[in-house]
Amino acid sequence: MNPNTQRKNISIGLEVEVAQKHHQRTGELTHGFVKRILTSSPNHLHGIKVQLDSGIVGRVKEIIGE
Repeated sequence: MNPNTQRKNISIGLEVEVAQKHHQRTGELTHGFVKRILTSSPNHLHGIKVQLDSGIVGRVKEIIGE
């Protein structure tokens, strides 16, 4: 299973790339650090939804590091 789709792999402060809702078709990613984890279920097919420290909300597509 993809680590980006499992909530246990995402933590506050983690450096990630997310896809915002309006960029899902283009695949454009936004870089940032996790401020809040918004997905409550243990996993999600399209990625865990998070809010970045910039306020942007999107689904995690790539984990960069801690």
